[in-house]
Amino acid sequence: MNTQISLTRFITAMETSEGAGVTVHRTIGTPALRNYDPFMMLDQISSDNPDDYVAGFPEHPHRGFNTFTYMIDGDMEHTDSMGNTGNLGPGGAQWMKAASGVIHSEMPKQENGLMRGFQLWINLPSANKMDTPEYQEYKSGAFSVAETSDYKVKVLIGKFSDVNSPIVDDITHVSYFDVQANAGKHLPHQLPAGNNSFLYIFEGSGKFKGNDVPLNTLIVLGAKDKVSDLIAGEQGARFLLISGKPINESVVQYGPFVMNSREEIDQAMRDYQSNNFVHDRAWVRQQK
Repeated sequence: MNTQISLTRFITAMETSEGAGVTVHRTIGTPALRNYDPFMMLDQISSDNPDDYVAGFPEHPHRGFNTFTYMIDGDMEHTDSMGNTGNLGPGGAQWMKAASGVIHSEMPKQENGLMRGFQLWINLPSANKMDTPEYQEYKSGAFSVAETSDYKVKVLIGKFSDVNSPIVDDITHVSYFDVQANAGKHLPHQLPAGNNSFLYIFEGSGKFKGNDVPLNTLIVLGAKDKVSDLIAGEQGARFLLISGKPINESVVQYGPFVMNSREEIDQAMRDYQSNNFVHDRAWVRQQK
């Protein structure tokens, strides 16, 4: 069972291979941080070498959690077993509630150039693990930006100040912001009490409570930490700020299945092997 973490932790991204041979940089979901309730995995793709991404993520199943994919550069095509198709271009995002079961693929629509983006896995409570799947996809223009002379915040999930995202998580109340802080500046933002929250720097540099933070480092925020403890370096800093409400339930994970017991994992495997995995067609919301 997971509870709110009280101390700051710094997690360096670990390079690993996923899909058909895609190089990803993982922080949550590694030996250093197996999960961070309600978050099960955070992967970053960032390469202009097609050998690192062109093989993509062919057809594979998910059950028991949500995925959120955010593309910064490049194009990725989504298809799934329920007939949904979509294209994630620069700045676009996809929310997929796999819940009872989705089989999908994510394949690059480019053979060269920069591919850069993130995928976050968000656990579901036991009461929602077998919900009907949902699928939402939005182009970059659907997401509003809050901007001052010190920072810009692209609101991808939830709400920042008076800016709302079209994606709302009413189960684990996740917020997900792409933040650009100018040199020497910070983001004044109050996190919800009791949430588990983290920062992930992927451009520029910064100091957190006076400590240098290397690129591709995840900062697990302790109970007494503040977002404003991160001060952008001389070239500014771009980082993800993500927060969610802990579920505080047992977690049993086997690859693409995240359930509460070994018996539920065994059932997911039997369902997949017997072609009984997909129970419901996803509810689809797409911005054309």
